[in-house]
Amino acid sequence: MLELTMASVSGADADAGATAGMLMAEAPSEPGAVLRVGRDRSVCRLVTPDDWLFVSRTHLEFRCGPDGAWNVSWLRGSNADPASEVRLVVSGGTALPLSYGGAAPLSRGGSGEVVIQDRWGPRSVNIGYYHEG
Repeated sequence: MLELTMASVSGADADAGATAGMLMAEAPSEPGAVLRVGRDRSVCRLVTPDDWLFVSRTHLEFRCGPDGAWNVSWLRGSNADPASEVRLVVSGGTALPLSYGGAAPLSRGGSGEVVIQDRWGPRSVNIGYYHEG
């Protein structure tokens, strides 16, 4: 099972650590299971505000592989240069950048966070995850 919790942080709230809009989603660890994050309500389980253009229509994809392990991918959008940065924060607070179009595994039995940061403003989307072992 993969559980995701998404919080949107904007403006002065970002400095105070306050969040606006908490959403949750989960999926069983079955091969082929997918959870998407972005602005497109028709394909994404976790949806950001429509006017947050630093987030693509389908920005992140969490996918369960054949062995029941999950990974996260930053899907390439229509722009050659993204309007955001994405990093994976794992247990212990280590932050690893996720490249545009790249993917990273999520550790089994672990938790962490994926952060989508607006490159031009104090807005971010924080997606906490817990992957049962």
